[in-house]
Amino acid sequence: MNTPLSEKELLSMLRNPQTQRQAFGIIVKQYSEQLYWQVRRIVLNHDDADDVMQNAMLKAWNNIDSFRSDSKLSTWLYRIVINESLDFVRRQKNMATISTDNEQTGIANTLMADRYFDGDEAQAKLQAAIALLPDVQRTVFNLRYYDDMKYSEISRVLNTSEGALKASYHIAVKKIAEYFKQHD
Repeated sequence: MNTPLSEKELLSMLRNPQTQRQAFGIIVKQYSEQLYWQVRRIVLNHDDADDVMQNAMLKAWNNIDSFRSDSKLSTWLYRIVINESLDFVRRQKNMATISTDNEQTGIANTLMADRYFDGDEAQAKLQAAIALLPDVQRTVFNLRYYDDMKYSEISRVLNTSEGALKASYHIAVKKIAEYFKQHD
């Protein structure tokens, strides 16, 4: 079994034109799964998540030369996939004509109909509650709850203060709890 390369080794390979493609392939293999699940929790649908991931990886490849190592490579990749995911969701909301009253039912139905969704009704309800959160609260909640990221790391990904993130997470948890009370 191959040992994952360190970030320092990957960055060294990325800087070398002869090994840049190989390094990016390794990056995709090393980070794809965790990035996919972050995207999936934002866009909810498997096929949409695949599309967003493909666009995000293309964006990362096209901008790899501009990566300045100010942050970790994983932080930079998270920022790209989160921004791409949020852009996708905004475009979908602009095209959608679903009313707020039917939105939670539509989200839950979409999840339950997705052949790749392996959760139960409670999981679908949680995802529906999360999907109704504003973009920033949803993203903070997902990074903290599912990825168990520290606020300091989320701060680097989202380029905001830890205090603001803690407040967003706290508000998101309250909204999710309220959603469950209303839909029980």
